Amino acid sequence: MPIARKLRHAVRRTLGPRVDLSHPARSPLGSSVVNCVLYEDGVRHPAACPAREALHRVRRSGRGFVWLGLHEPSTDEFAGIAELFGLHPLAVEDAVTAHQRPKVERYEEMLFAVFKPCGYVEHEQLTATSEVVETGEIMVFTGTDFVITVRHGRHGSLGPLREALEADPDQLAKGPAAVLHAIADQVVDNYLLVAEAVQHDIDVVETAVFSAEAGRGDAGRIYQLKRELLEFKRAVAPLSRPLEHLATRPLAPAGPEFQPYFRDVAEHLARTTEQITSCDALLDSVLQAHLAQVTVAQNEDMRKITAWAAIIAVPTMVCGVYGMNFEHMPELRWTYGYPFVLGLMATACFVIHRGFRRNGWL
Repeated sequence: MPIARKLRHAVRRTLGPRVDLSHPARSPLGSSVVNCVLYEDGVRHPAACPAREALHRVRRSGRGFVWLGLHEPSTDEFAGIAELFGLHPLAVEDAVTAHQRPKVERYEEMLFAVFKPCGYVEHEQLTATSEVVETGEIMVFTGTDFVITVRHGRHGSLGPLREALEADPDQLAKGPAAVLHAIADQVVDNYLLVAEAVQHDIDVVETAVFSAEAGRGDAGRIYQLKRELLEFKRAVAPLSRPLEHLATRPLAPAGPEFQPYFRDVAEHLARTTEQITSCDALLDSVLQAHLAQVTVAQNEDMRKITAWAAIIAVPTMVCGVYGMNFEHMPELRWTYGYPFVLGLMATACFVIHRGFRRNGWL
C-alpha cells in the first residue's frame, strides 16, 4: 500500500467512526437521544434511567452528574430536555439549528460551547473536485450537575471518548468540566491529524507542479485544496479566543483547576493554526509557481510559432514577388530560374531555422 494511502487510513482509524450509536441504551425522551448516563464519583451507574430520573437522583444526593448525548434533535424533541435542565432559550436555538461558529458562552452557572470537529476525506487521487475536509458540529451544555452534548453531522463521535473517560474514574470524578475539556481536547487533537493529512496532499501537488509531467490542469487541484483549507480554517481559527477565555478565566462550572488543561488544548490549537497558515502560504507559492510555469510555456509556444512564421515568410515573399503580373522581371526566361528560386528559398529557410535553433527558439 502506498505511503499516502497508509497515512489516510491511519487518520481515518484515529478519527473513529462517523456516527456514535455504540451504546444500546436509548432514552424514551426521543429518537435523537443516543444515551443518558448517570455518573457518581467517576463511576458509571450500571442501570439505565431516563434523563428526568437521573437528574432527580443527582440533585437529591448532591453527588455526580448526568451526561445526556443527542444526535441532530428536532425542536420538539429538544424542548422537553431544555425545560428539564433549564437551558437558556438562545443556546437552545443555536443547538437545534446548528451552523454556528465555534464559541463559548456563559449563561449564569452554565457554559454553552460550540465545536466544529473535522475529518479528513480519504481519496485515491486528488482532483479539481475532490472533497478533502468534512466538518460537523458538537454543542456542549455544561452545568454543575449535567453535561448535554448535541452532535450534528457525521464527524465528532463521542462514543470512544466516553469509554476513555470511563476508564479514568479519577478524571471523570472532577465533574462536567472534565467532559468539556475532554471534548475540546479530542476535537483539537483531530485538527492536528487532519492538518498533517492536508499537508501531505499539498506536498503531492507541489511535487507534481515541479515535475517534468506537470500539466496545466494542476491549477484546479491547487484551487480546490485552497477551498478545502479555507473550510478547515473556518472551523479552527474562531476557537482560539474561546479556549483562551477558558484557559485564563475561571468560568463556572470550569473552575481554576481546569485552566492548565484548557491552556494545553489552546497550545495545540495554536500549533494547528500556525500549520494552516503555513499551508495556505505554501499553496499561494505553489499556485504562483504553477502560473509562472504556464506563462513560460505559453511564451515558448509563442516563440516557436513566431519562428516558424518567420521561416515561412521567406518563401511567401519570394513567391509573392514572382506572382506579380509584370512582363519584364529578372530570370523569367532563364531555363534554370525555377529550380534556382526553389533552392534560394530552401537555403534561406535552412539558414533562418538554424539561427532560431541556435538561439533556443526551436
